[in-house]
Amino acid sequence: MSEPSTSTGRGPSIPLDFVTAGEDDGECLANLRVAAMRPSLEAIGRFDPARAKARFLESFIPDETLRIEASGQLLGFFVLRTRPDHLYLDHLYVLPDIQGKGIGTHVVRYVQEKAAAAKLPLRLVALKGSPANGFYTRHGFRLKGSAEFDNAYEWLATQASER
Repeated sequence: MSEPSTSTGRGPSIPLDFVTAGEDDGECLANLRVAAMRPSLEAIGRFDPARAKARFLESFIPDETLRIEASGQLLGFFVLRTRPDHLYLDHLYVLPDIQGKGIGTHVVRYVQEKAAAAKLPLRLVALKGSPANGFYTRHGFRLKGSAEFDNAYEWLATQASER
C-alpha cells in the first residue's frame, strides 16, 4: 500500500511516498534505526547496536510501519500506532546523510493531520539530549513528562490553532 505524500513547499522538494512495510523489512529498518540513533546514543554513553536493533525488532509490526521513499529509494521510516485515546508516533528515522532536508517535518505534518482528523492527541517519546527534542517542540509538541532516558511529548490539534 502506498500513500503518496507530495511536497507542499514546506518540506522536501521531491515527492515522497509512504509505503507500508513488509515482513521482510524488519532487518533493514532496524539497521537504519541504529545508524540514525548512533550520535544521540553515543552522546549519552548508551550506544549498543545489538540492543538498539533488538528493541526495534521486538515490537516491529509491518502494518503500523511506513517506509519513507522517493522514486522507490528508502529514505527513512516511521511507525504510527493507533491507541484507543491517542495516536503514538513510536519511531521516526531518516537516513543520517539526508537529515535536515525537511523529510521529518513532512512526516510530522502528515501524522499531525491524521491525529487532527481522528480528533486524537498525538504522543511520542524522544531520547533526552537528542536533537529530536528541539525538532518536536518546534513542531508544536509539548513536554508532558520525563523518565530516566526519555522525554514524553504530546501534540493536540487545538494547540496548533493557538499558535
